[in-house]
Amino acid sequence: MSERKEFRDLAEPEAAHAAIASLDLEPDTEVVPLEKARGRVLAERVDADLDVPGFDRASMDGYAVQAKDTFGADEADPATLELVGEVHAGAEPEVTVEAGTCAEISTGAVMPPGADAVVIVERTDEHGANEIEVRTAVAPGDSVMFAGADIAAGARALGPGTHLTPREIGLLSALGRDEVPVRGRPRVGIVSTGDELVRPGETLHSARGQIFDVNSYTIATGVEEAGGEAVLYPHAGDDYDEMERLLVQASEECDLVLSSGSTSASAVDVIYRVIEEQGELLLHGVAVKPGKPMLVGRLEESAYVGLPGYPVSALTIYRTFVAPAVRRAAGVPEPQTATVSGKMAVQERYSEGRMRLMPVGLVERENGETLVYPVDKGSGATTSLVEADGIVEVHPDTEYLAEGEEVDVLLFSPDVRAPSLLGVGEDDPLLNRLLDRLGTPRYLPVGSREGLRRLRNGVPDVAVVAGPVERDVDAVDLGGWRREWGLVVPDGNPAGVAGVASLVDDDLRFVNRDSNSGLRTSLGNAVAELADERGVSRHDVVSEIDGFDRSVKASESPARRVLAGDADVGIGLRATADRLGLGFVSLGRQDVRVRANPDRTEKPSVDVLRAILDDSEEYAETLTGYDAA
Repeated sequence: MSERKEFRDLAEPEAAHAAIASLDLEPDTEVVPLEKARGRVLAERVDADLDVPGFDRASMDGYAVQAKDTFGADEADPATLELVGEVHAGAEPEVTVEAGTCAEISTGAVMPPGADAVVIVERTDEHGANEIEVRTAVAPGDSVMFAGADIAAGARALGPGTHLTPREIGLLSALGRDEVPVRGRPRVGIVSTGDELVRPGETLHSARGQIFDVNSYTIATGVEEAGGEAVLYPHAGDDYDEMERLLVQASEECDLVLSSGSTSASAVDVIYRVIEEQGELLLHGVAVKPGKPMLVGRLEESAYVGLPGYPVSALTIYRTFVAPAVRRAAGVPEPQTATVSGKMAVQERYSEGRMRLMPVGLVERENGETLVYPVDKGSGATTSLVEADGIVEVHPDTEYLAEGEEVDVLLFSPDVRAPSLLGVGEDDPLLNRLLDRLGTPRYLPVGSREGLRRLRNGVPDVAVVAGPVERDVDAVDLGGWRREWGLVVPDGNPAGVAGVASLVDDDLRFVNRDSNSGLRTSLGNAVAELADERGVSRHDVVSEIDGFDRSVKASESPARRVLAGDADVGIGLRATADRLGLGFVSLGRQDVRVRANPDRTEKPSVDVLRAILDDSEEYAETLTGYDAA
């Protein structure tokens, strides 16, 4: 039996930060063309080696004059000057302004010899062919930008560490720099491990337990956002030799190597062995949740960090421990928008004795105040990546976070914003189309029952409820529609399914929805009616249905099981059956209602949704089996 690696002495989070900070990730300085310098960080001070501008120039359209000739001039007693020529931007002056004369001049043009001020054109009048009346007095330097006024030769133009945005690029252009020294971007090699992983675009075999590789792409995006250069390597299985080959190759080509998966304490996990044999293992196991099995070490000449395998855990640990190190190496500061403050929408209990990195979502009240709510679908739920906006660090000694308590949220990305509308409840094809008209909504298809529970807790803006409601909550009805529901069968209905009785009387494999679904509730009522007709208990009828308790969460999943031949019948909608080319046995029509949080009825996105629902008949006609309520 192979030796099992145990997490006996978990390091504190501070020790993990220190271990990563001790690793050398900083790359060499690069010289890049100016056109490719945007977003980079200046590595050295840049001094001006010429005046900007390099000449005295007019800052307004008007007439170049000797200021003393205008002294005392006003509307009642203008000064009259002889016009001796004109000067245009980009041309060398061919005239000289002497006492009693002036020259027409354009903005940006070189001041002609003799002139020391510009009278703006609005304060002048033409008087004859070659005379200009000046109706205001000007002082030397008025409407003139002198040489070096922007930046003088020898001055410090930009310092090291400056983040090059369009304005800095403009200054460097003005200095004539066609290339600049910038801090190198740390190269970060990313290796996802596990025999079950398949890259997007390749063929997925779910029957073999395969899943698409999520971590490579989410972590690579995080690396680029932090100022690093992500390098994706072929994913490694759980074979030691292949894993060793890929990790060593990445360490030779990159400043930092990140792997995800194969870091937990199990016999098949071998990464820590590679690190111990090819480098130095500094830390294995951190007292945080999620992400306890983190590795930190050195591999050949490169730094190494091993992330957990579950997507949310991997992104959380990367954001908390690794991204700051990548930013330091790249010279990129933490964006001010990467952290937001908000109030807990609900109370959250916690008492596990280690720091919790709690994934959370954001939602805004009518007054713009930010509410924070926990997102907990388990570390393995990929959809938590888009439901969670960031993390809240919960101290090990914290027993609970109170409702209304102020918390700081470390956003997964500085680009994250609260959704325009937060909805929960029943999954529905028509609803999906309506949401497209709401800007940037977030909808969590948790089912009707769970949607009502969350609405009662006051977190979402709206809940969408289908079918009969066992327990109502305080809410404002915004409107809704009806949909045809029933049994989805293979095309042509080869088994001759006629209704719920067929599920009981015939040898059919059935797939149901989970208990939160409104479809499940409606089916349960139909089963109860059948039991009454036959004079038996509901339990007796349910026990005769092969698969009544074989439930799935997604609305289309039963139909897809039928399509794949894994089931004879599934609960679903006519619209779904028609779209997938399947047969359908109708069991009736079901009401779908949109209920609003009574505290959010004046929120702009709720107002827009109300207006859309007023025209629900127009949208309902686009789907088979739908009509306005």
